Amino acid sequence: MKDGVNGVALGVFIFFFVLVTAMGFLAARWRKAENEHSLDEWGLGGRSFGTWITWFLLGGDLYTAYTFVAVPAAIYAAGASGFFAVPYTILVYPLVFTFLPRLWSVSHRHGYVTTSDFVRGRFGSKGLSLAVAVTGILATMPYIALQLVGIQAVLDVMGVGGGENTNWFVKDLPLLIAFGVLAAYTYSSGLRAPALIAFVKDALIYIVIAVAIIYIPIKLGGFDDIFASAGEKFAKAGAGGVIPAAGGQWTYATLALGSALALFMYPHSITATLSSRSREVIRRNTTILPLYSLMLGLLALLGFMAIADGISVKNGQLAIPQLFENMFPDWFAGVAFAAIGIGALVPAAIMSIAAANLFTRNIYKDFIKPDATPKQEAQVSKFVSLLVKVGALVFVLTMDKTVAINFQLLGGIWILQTFPALVGGLFTRWFHRWALLAGWAVGMVYGTVAAYGVASPTQKHFGGSSDEIPGIGEIGYIGLTAFVLNVVVTVVLTFVLRAAKAPEGVDETTADDYTVDVGDAGVEPELPPATAGTSH
Repeated sequence: MKDGVNGVALGVFIFFFVLVTAMGFLAARWRKAENEHSLDEWGLGGRSFGTWITWFLLGGDLYTAYTFVAVPAAIYAAGASGFFAVPYTILVYPLVFTFLPRLWSVSHRHGYVTTSDFVRGRFGSKGLSLAVAVTGILATMPYIALQLVGIQAVLDVMGVGGGENTNWFVKDLPLLIAFGVLAAYTYSSGLRAPALIAFVKDALIYIVIAVAIIYIPIKLGGFDDIFASAGEKFAKAGAGGVIPAAGGQWTYATLALGSALALFMYPHSITATLSSRSREVIRRNTTILPLYSLMLGLLALLGFMAIADGISVKNGQLAIPQLFENMFPDWFAGVAFAAIGIGALVPAAIMSIAAANLFTRNIYKDFIKPDATPKQEAQVSKFVSLLVKVGALVFVLTMDKTVAINFQLLGGIWILQTFPALVGGLFTRWFHRWALLAGWAVGMVYGTVAAYGVASPTQKHFGGSSDEIPGIGEIGYIGLTAFVLNVVVTVVLTFVLRAAKAPEGVDETTADDYTVDVGDAGVEPELPPATAGTSH
């Protein structure tokens, strides 16, 4: 790391940061609605985004600063096993092609803003809806925190904030400023802000990766030397080489599959999806989003390049920012740092909006103020989005960065347990609401307890997301094991409850709700019952 502040890189970083800040506030005037005081407008951008806006928004949502920093960091630390992120993003798009259009259609017709809205409407169960909402909020919080970790990693490499002995306020002031700006324009512009900024963010990321994948190997002597250096490092560490040992194959496969199932269960993924203006926009996006997976594969190779460059850092999250600082001219290092920083702001904004929408619709409105008006809903959601970001900021400033990463892994285990209720409910009403709730509870408890028992060199508990699979004896992804238990409990209890003729909730949806598109008869969304002053 260079001594002092890298002034040129910092200047370029500040330029782009000011640019996207201005865009964030101007977004309030972009596609301005007649009535801004509703969750449809503030939280979903008026459900008006076309194919390209949705593509950039979903890409900005799913491929975050954490992705930019952590995926190659995993390669840097563990070799090819870190590539699990590439196959899981390949697996996910055929999967979501089958259910996201159905979710868009039913949500558009009934005015659903969150997945919990759909679950409540489909199964007639506020309890199950609450479980899905709480899980979504819990899983999202550490994810937001990791975006701030990404910004902090870039600031550290640029030398901003002083050393470890610097007063905490001075050291964290740049992060506090970035947080304050993010909170302000998210509050004023809602989902329109990250949608507009996503264009800049993705353009910068594509430029940086395109340059890095050509320029850095030339400086390091080519890919032969890069892979040779990586193989030598892992051989010395006793890992056998770049390719993991056969014992790690179950972990790799289950982590990839479980992560694919979980990705679009996150509230921010659904928020970006429901902001689209038509079902066809969703279908087109699931076919072109794999372009980001190509980018991710190239991005992962940066981990091997960091090894070849001889980078040695205690915090693996600093490896790629440090690689950029070492390899690039200062001005282009600033562009790369801006790509990471803006890559944190876009998803953090969407995630905070998604979590706030869940609280407003499925906790505040369902259990605290059933007669809340659309304007009151929007105000509560804006306020909660601020609280969510404050919580993430406190998490980052008070806890070790490794803890933040491991809690994000725990969030992935949790969010996967909402899959049966959401995706199952999109295709069948056979599952009983109480069985789904019981299956969710079993999956959550097992996943949490199993993760609690995993130790790492730096943590006694929650040290990872893999453990022995009961009955098989192999090490696998805890989230997928919990998901299997969840499904088994749900199916068995559904048989039992149906045999006992346990009361089922009222399904407010019909079969054609799941296939309608813009222009079809009756496709216009129903007015939320809040407009009439009744419970939604």
